[in-house]
Amino acid sequence: MNNRDRNFTVTKVGKRMEQVDASIARYLAALDRADREESDVAEAKTTRIKDKIAGLRRQMQALKAMEQRVQAAPDKQVSLTDPDARSMATSGRGTGMVGYNVQTAVDAEHHLIVAHEVINLGHDRTQLEPMAQKAQAATGCEELTALADRGYFNGEQVLACEGTGVLPCVPKTDTSSAAQRGFFTRHDFVFDAQNDHYTCPAGQQLTRSRRRPNRKDDLDEYRHLTACFTCPLKSQCTPDKLKRFRRWKHEAVLDTMQARLERMPNPMGLRRQTVEHPFGTLKSWMGSTHFLTKTLEKVRTEMSLHVLAYNLKRMIQIFGVAPLIQAVRA
Repeated sequence: MNNRDRNFTVTKVGKRMEQVDASIARYLAALDRADREESDVAEAKTTRIKDKIAGLRRQMQALKAMEQRVQAAPDKQVSLTDPDARSMATSGRGTGMVGYNVQTAVDAEHHLIVAHEVINLGHDRTQLEPMAQKAQAATGCEELTALADRGYFNGEQVLACEGTGVLPCVPKTDTSSAAQRGFFTRHDFVFDAQNDHYTCPAGQQLTRSRRRPNRKDDLDEYRHLTACFTCPLKSQCTPDKLKRFRRWKHEAVLDTMQARLERMPNPMGLRRQTVEHPFGTLKSWMGSTHFLTKTLEKVRTEMSLHVLAYNLKRMIQIFGVAPLIQAVRA
């Protein structure tokens, strides 16, 4: 893990420049007060304050130079300790870390790591299909179920798994504020795939518009042209004149995945006890320092050695030492 103070993004540089500006303004005010005093102490204080201001101005120049480096970087981020390390969000507010994003696919029965990867992206949204394909290739399974948490939810990734034998199971992320504002949510509108319409809580049918509302041409809009004006539930539905409901053209793939999730008794509990077990074990072995190497290539090698050691210890637990040695020799 790298020092957060040696990692720079556009936002971080901007905040640090604001802090330096505020410090300079504070010292200038103190310098003005010291200049009005007539004593040996005031003279010493003035010299010390001027040194502080000069140091802050040098720091501001360094930050301006770093701002240019960050703007020129492909992903608008610069890390000084390890050039490949990137800022990663964590669950706690203000507790982000600078390091790497480790992906694993773990067998639910034996808790073996069947596939892994180390990336320096700060999110998991594009990793569902690549990791599922790695797991499928490693296991040789024609069909497998890929359980992942909400951080992996991405419609395009789910669509990419279609027809490959990978059955993704990822809870949808709900970014709408409708419930907080006292409005009906998406779940209150029932879609009829056969007749291609939504039924709203008032029992009215929202039909598909002939024209798509976005330039990407991948969203359909559903609405009722007259019912909303006299609907007694309108105040609970929308602040607009009409309720407009948008649906992705491949939404059926997401509906199928949601139905698959709902048929499973405790999918997220199974996910946690499967994938978190190896992570907890590896972190315990690695200690507080985690990765000891720098740069993406070396960190990937280090992680591969950790995974190999973990899997060997798991197989010793499963098979025993003698059968495992015999199997390796065979």
